[in-house]
Amino acid sequence: MAKSNNPANTFLWFRKIALAEGASFLVLLFIAMPLKYLAGFPIMVTIFGSIHGVLVVAFFILLNEVRSEYKKSWNWIFKAAFASFLPFGTFVMDRQWKKEQEEISAGVA
Repeated sequence: MAKSNNPANTFLWFRKIALAEGASFLVLLFIAMPLKYLAGFPIMVTIFGSIHGVLVVAFFILLNEVRSEYKKSWNWIFKAAFASFLPFGTFVMDRQWKKEQEEISAGVA
């Protein structure tokens, strides 16, 4: 990942992708799946499933980048990964991640 002047740049991208991944998961669960099974419209699962898949891969790539760049513990990694498998999980964790990003930007962490 390209370095910038912002020390929390990777963490910012991680948070953005985590929120997009969480939103795509909710769309897949609560819009695309009902359309497939209740309205006989399976193409939505194909479309949003593909988008969600790309975002999950990006999430785990950035999770690894954050782990190595900011020396995160395995417990932190496990909680972040687990959050990506739960509906609303990344939204709940984003509160903590925002605080961590602010600490990194301020030079505390």
